[in-house]
Amino acid sequence: MAIRTAIKVSNLTHTVTANTGDLTILKGINIEIKEGESVAIVGSSGSGKSTLLGLLAGLDVNTSGEIVLYGQAFSNLDEEKRAIIRGEYVGFIFQSFHLLPSLQAIENVMLPAELKGDKDARKKAELLLDKVGLSHRLTHYPNQLSGGEQQRVAIARAFASSPKILFADEPTGNLDELNGKIIIKQLFELNKSQGTTLIMVTHDNELAKKCDRHMVMSEGSLVEK
Repeated sequence: MAIRTAIKVSNLTHTVTANTGDLTILKGINIEIKEGESVAIVGSSGSGKSTLLGLLAGLDVNTSGEIVLYGQAFSNLDEEKRAIIRGEYVGFIFQSFHLLPSLQAIENVMLPAELKGDKDARKKAELLLDKVGLSHRLTHYPNQLSGGEQQRVAIARAFASSPKILFADEPTGNLDELNGKIIIKQLFELNKSQGTTLIMVTHDNELAKKCDRHMVMSEGSLVEK
């Protein structure tokens, strides 16, 4: 069976207006990523890698070029239409966790599945939290969890809606070395067990080498290693 293309990017550019004039952050990016691949994007701060990740996930709109997710043109849609496609295909893990402070761990993880109308949202959330080693923390609020535990909740939440594509922006950036290793192990295990396409921005070259593909962002251009 042929492997499907998860993401295809053609001549992607992104320009923002700054006090000193227009600033081009991305310059003619071209990528094709197959379903189930793990891809790392590395580069120095300000190179454009997080901007690219946000555009691929539909969190922002590119200036020109095209982004296609599973055959659906994604770029230049309005927010409502992008949100529909995001809900169907995309999960996102942020460096700063972005958990809702008023919700327990189980409730944070249930939320994406509930928004999709999944009647088994709680059962799935319990299974995912167990997979990331937090079955004993279901009813704890974010401020009662360590940084590593919060990131594990965020990973479970990202997988709760069974996304076809998971984006991770510096998922270990706010963690110590031990918790960082735990998070990465769990991320790759869930990636393989669910067949999810994983696209990760990181400063960690050793982590990047664990992925199927390793790309470097420099001054708005992307080069495969």
